Amino acid sequence: MNQDLSILHLVLNASIVVQAVMLLLMGVSIASWAAIFRKLFSLNRVKSQNETFEREFWSGSSLNDLFSAATQNARNCGPMERIFASGMREYQKLRERRITDVGTLMDGARRAMRASFQREMDVVESNLSFLASVGSVSPYVGLFGTVWGIMHAFTGLAALTQVTLATVAPGIAEALVATAIGLFAAIPAVVAYNRFARDLDRIAIQQETFIEEFSNILQRNVGAQSAAANSR
Repeated sequence: MNQDLSILHLVLNASIVVQAVMLLLMGVSIASWAAIFRKLFSLNRVKSQNETFEREFWSGSSLNDLFSAATQNARNCGPMERIFASGMREYQKLRERRITDVGTLMDGARRAMRASFQREMDVVESNLSFLASVGSVSPYVGLFGTVWGIMHAFTGLAALTQVTLATVAPGIAEALVATAIGLFAAIPAVVAYNRFARDLDRIAIQQETFIEEFSNILQRNVGAQSAAANSR
């Protein structure tokens, strides 16, 4: 009895529809784990890059040196460094056009950094919707397999004159395996989604704070340059 109700035996003897559901859920689970590991490594890299650039930014290096380094290392730099480069690029373009109005300069730099911020967050948030879909849909797909398996089991029992627990148990058990696999696919996806969502919120807050701090630095520089020009 125990041998007949082993997981492998139940899967191999399930109906075609239930086996298809199990195969689909196993494929989704594998894809979900691959997405989880990719996102984990990606977020760790983003955090490391942002922290490295933030230390360099507040270490006293000049804005021009930081901008030159960001421009030369555009492919390998982190999101915060690219946001900084976008703001500096727009600021310098406006200065080259001899625009001295503080409001115009700051609005242009902020808009450029906000646009870069949105692009970076779109990249960082990729694959999260897939994990959310896996977490919400997989249990229902497994439940569908279970319902179908139970229907198939009871249909097969209709021809029997005497039904005992030994005849009912295998069909019910193989149907419930589909629900178990659905939960196996959904639970890690939900846990990972919640973890990554918190990490993304922290990254977004960190980058938004940097935009405001860098904007204040640019505004002070513009004010100092305007005061120096007026004194001449």
